[in-house]
Amino acid sequence: MSQDEDKRLAALAAAAEVEDGMLVGLGTGSTAAFLIDELARRAGEGLRIEAVATSLASERQAIAGGLTVRPFDEVAAIDLCIDGADEIDGACIAIKGAGAAMTREKIVAAAARRMVVIADGSKQVASLGENFPVPVEVLPFARAFVAHRLTALGGTPVLRLRDGAEWRTDQNNPILDTRFGAIADPLALARALSCIPGVVGHGLFVDEVDAAYVARDGIVSRIERPGAPAAPKA
Repeated sequence: MSQDEDKRLAALAAAAEVEDGMLVGLGTGSTAAFLIDELARRAGEGLRIEAVATSLASERQAIAGGLTVRPFDEVAAIDLCIDGADEIDGACIAIKGAGAAMTREKIVAAAARRMVVIADGSKQVASLGENFPVPVEVLPFARAFVAHRLTALGGTPVLRLRDGAEWRTDQNNPILDTRFGAIADPLALARALSCIPGVVGHGLFVDEVDAAYVARDGIVSRIERPGAPAAPKA
């Protein structure tokens, strides 16, 4: 079973939570792309939904597939957000941001009644941070200052590049991919990052994720965060 097939299976499992009349937040990345394709297919068969997108790339894919995408700046709340993750642990705490959309993703997740992560088994970890850095989006004006503060927190920030040039988010901000090693207290680190002036957003999702569908070798498991809003009944 390939990694892409596991991504697709996780996306299909989460897509089953989408019901007629919902306003759905569409994530960003390779796993979310399978979700968007599935929702576009179901919409072609009569599923009536509207969507908001966490990135320009996801918006373009959704519109090309025939989905109705609303501008998020006109939306205060949504029913369900489904997105990928770069790492997720057994408590549904995640690191996101490989696709550079973590700030928009976090805002859409916070607006959702329920937020679901979809991932292949390689993204499930015992301790966050061992394999993946925490992406930190910063104002260009504050880049050196924020990097200094991240270092003081024990991190090793590296400016994200693409094709040799500084990678900019959809908000036109740079990203400092910051390695902290195994993160013993994600909540404390998330609070510390949010308190640094010049940080626009970061990829630690501590309490936004309500559930995760994780596929490994063709088998999908669902992890629910205790006390999280329940999935719709089939």
